[in-house]
Amino acid sequence: MTLFHTESILETINMIKLHHLDIRTVTLALSLRDCSDSDVKKVGEKIYNKIIKYAKNLNKYADELEAEYSIPIINRRIAVTPISFVGESCNEYDYVYLAKVLDEAAKEVGVNFIGGFGAMVEKGFTRGDLALVESIPEALRVTERICSSINVASSKAGINMDAVLKMSEIVKETARLTKEKDGIGAAKLVCFCNAPQDNPFMAGAFHGIGEPECALNVGVSGPGVVSAAVASMPKDADLGALANKIKQIAFKITTTGELIGREMAQRLKVPFGVIDLSLAPTPTPGDSVAGIFQAMGLEHAGAHGTTAALAMLNDAVKKGGIMASSHVGGLSGAFIPVSEDAGMIEATKCGYLTFDKLEAMTSVCSVGLDMICIPGDTPSDTIAGIIADEMAIGMINKKTTAVRVIPVPDKKVGDMAVYGGLLGEAPIISVNRLSSSGFVRRGGRVPAPIHSLNN
Repeated sequence: MTLFHTESILETINMIKLHHLDIRTVTLALSLRDCSDSDVKKVGEKIYNKIIKYAKNLNKYADELEAEYSIPIINRRIAVTPISFVGESCNEYDYVYLAKVLDEAAKEVGVNFIGGFGAMVEKGFTRGDLALVESIPEALRVTERICSSINVASSKAGINMDAVLKMSEIVKETARLTKEKDGIGAAKLVCFCNAPQDNPFMAGAFHGIGEPECALNVGVSGPGVVSAAVASMPKDADLGALANKIKQIAFKITTTGELIGREMAQRLKVPFGVIDLSLAPTPTPGDSVAGIFQAMGLEHAGAHGTTAALAMLNDAVKKGGIMASSHVGGLSGAFIPVSEDAGMIEATKCGYLTFDKLEAMTSVCSVGLDMICIPGDTPSDTIAGIIADEMAIGMINKKTTAVRVIPVPDKKVGDMAVYGGLLGEAPIISVNRLSSSGFVRRGGRVPAPIHSLNN
């Protein structure tokens, strides 16, 4: 029995020290529905005070848990009620002001991102929704920590093509207004189909309308751990054996996250929410989802078989993680952001991963087209077509999909966009130059699929 515990402890130490196991984020999710008022200044005051009240010790307790358990907690974040809901009660809309308030509160409590500057418009816009969406470029220009997400489609509602076209223009303008930083504003803006209400990861985190007053959601990660575990298997191990190994590792990763999440929630005196099982890579070598594909036997990410490998990986991670926690939520699976994964960056530089291959992979991954840099002169109608395609994959397959593409101003295919830190860097990749205009400008709503009628 003692030997078992010793081996487990040593294995966990190696996972942390050698293979980049960490708690990727502890995200305090907070309802701001009680902050509504007819006076936007009063709304701002209520929002600021509530965030300070609940999040003032977030960093302190995260630091304490890091020291006590020797497990890195990389990001500390906040997710709030979609701000379109909160600001819509004002006599005069000033969502840029509310963005500044959120940013100031986030700065005061020391978090790196605050999510929820968004709206749910899969069936159409309210006046407040439209005002918020139109404020996004300026809001992301004048703030540092704000992340914005707009849900434009769902399996129940279909695809709001008016919102898709609008968001394509917003993405272009946001990138233009932050061109001195390679369009970084667009890196904090995402369009969703079937957006989860309890996602702790940015840029898509928000506190959904069906959520409690507050909750502590945790995002665990560990692509390096999974890669090392797969690489340790015999070369002739079959895929069933690889899947079982991934499940075992996912169980251990999730158990670590569950421990930290419950301890953190208890100290903050808020309910524990969910564990998000996602394998979230970083630009650090060895912390790559693409590296897992190579450990599985593919020459590189992008080879034929990559989509099948990703499907198996995603499924095994979920099966292993679900046994370690009764409260799994968020996105859960494997992320494939180009700029945030060293292996994906290399694959796109070498031409192994094309835009079309990335889109195919999104049919089985956790999110979608994530952190992909495209030429700055890409027409907004083409971006609308990209968003529509990805929304269709999510709608038909009843899964979450997202688009976070960055039309990098003044850069062309082969140039690099550099953001630094967690956002990393990425080569500009080509997109199909055929026009989408006649289709995307028809407007209206793509009807929900037949399987939406499942009551």
